[in-house]
Amino acid sequence: MKKGKVMMIGPIGSGKSTLTKCLLEDSSPVLKTQALSYMDWIIDTPGEYSENPLFYRSLMATSLEARVLLVIQDATRLHQILPPNFAQGFPIIPLGVITKIDHPDANLAKAEKLLIQVLPQNEIFHVSSVTLKGISELRTAIQKYL
Repeated sequence: MKKGKVMMIGPIGSGKSTLTKCLLEDSSPVLKTQALSYMDWIIDTPGEYSENPLFYRSLMATSLEARVLLVIQDATRLHQILPPNFAQGFPIIPLGVITKIDHPDANLAKAEKLLIQVLPQNEIFHVSSVTLKGISELRTAIQKYL
């Protein structure tokens, strides 16, 4: 998967960095992303960039380096921080990812509803970084676009 890059966006604590480690099959400890982080074919963005509209311009500019946008929604969150149709403003292929699907507080129906607001009519994947459920399907989908 080296032909293009994937950029991840989502709120603080949504599992972007953990998902990055899973997709790269990297078992080193997960650290909080403080700035744009380029790891192999993945661009991990700080959650603050998604939570503060002042950083949207940085997300848009960074997306020019990628082919695929992963919009991350934590299955335990009860609200969406990104505006409606936000993913459609990026010049790359958007995919939705619901993380933490095996968490006791996960509400998959709510998470999918929230993610669809940001990314209507696109593929959505349900993944667990603990059990690795859905990771290979997500990796396969990404490969189609890179």
